[in-house]
Amino acid sequence: MRGRPGGNPDLVEHRFSTDRDEPCTAKLTLRLPPSQYAKLKKIDNWQEKVREVITSFLQELEHPDNYEK
Repeated sequence: MRGRPGGNPDLVEHRFSTDRDEPCTAKLTLRLPPSQYAKLKKIDNWQEKVREVITSFLQELEHPDNYEK
């Protein structure tokens, strides 16, 4: 038998939660040169920083007048 019979009664206290308006459930696959990937992985919280850049880029596409060229 694996695990505790009946499961963990404190599971609600230990579950993953987020303060986002929308959960990050979609997956994006992107190919990069290994050198860029290595540099990216050295950045603390790199996934969130990439999300911020993508958000900024999409906002720029939606509202180009708000951004300088």
